Amino acid sequence: MIRTESEYKTMVERLNADLEFMAKQKVALQEMGLSAEEVHRAMEPSMAFHEQLKEEVEYYERIKRFDFEALENFVGLGRYLIGLRIALGISQSELANRLNVSLAQISKDEKNEYHGISVEKAQRVLDALDVTVITKLGRLPEKVACC
Repeated sequence: MIRTESEYKTMVERLNADLEFMAKQKVALQEMGLSAEEVHRAMEPSMAFHEQLKEEVEYYERIKRFDFEALENFVGLGRYLIGLRIALGISQSELANRLNVSLAQISKDEKNEYHGISVEKAQRVLDALDVTVITKLGRLPEKVACC
């Protein structure tokens, strides 16, 4: 997950460099006499990594616009907290100051996507971000028996 603006800029540059690399790689493989299928297979790892990187960049751009998906049963709460910090334009350093903890602690928490975070700690982070979470409870739809 991209956590800072400098990481974002680096990843955008890398995306562009990857496109150039893959174009050169394709030409080199074709010049070796490989079939289109063989070229595709040889390039699959590079293309898959490129797509993953592209998704990370797109996710970062989406959260910068404050475009979040619904949080269901607190799954992904850590990514949500990181995304909120990014969307609000608050640096890790500023969040550390607001929480009166070290930058290293924030960096570690975010690297682990706040895995195992307590409700109390999540509330402290939300308070530091000046964000309120409003939840709506609902029952899961009943499963329809098959056959």
